[in-house]
Amino acid sequence: MKGIAIRGFDAPDATRTPDHALVEVIDLGSAIVARMTLHPGWRWSTSIKPVVGTDTCQARHLGLALQGHLHVVHDDGTEADIGPGEAYVIEPGHDAWVVGDEALVAYEFESSTAAEYARDR
Repeated sequence: MKGIAIRGFDAPDATRTPDHALVEVIDLGSAIVARMTLHPGWRWSTSIKPVVGTDTCQARHLGLALQGHLHVVHDDGTEADIGPGEAYVIEPGHDAWVVGDEALVAYEFESSTAAEYARDR
């Protein structure tokens, strides 16, 4: 159908498996969406930093958490916790980590972040 794109995550276009994480990406044509599963022990500075090589995460995140909890510390000193059912925007310049013993499952809707997040350089 022209003007409508529907895809499920049962057959993602790309799958990335950085340390303690699974990132599944689907391309809807005009938008790219990712499902991120971040397992207990995941922390950006130890799991993703070695892949991308920046001091802090330089991606902009726009998403919705379905389960689990994530703590985010921004370079400007602000901190926040994200939990199930919460939509979020996280601007570039941050570290984050999974809190507790449940994986964080979240959908990312910022197309450039979904397309590039945790991709080997």
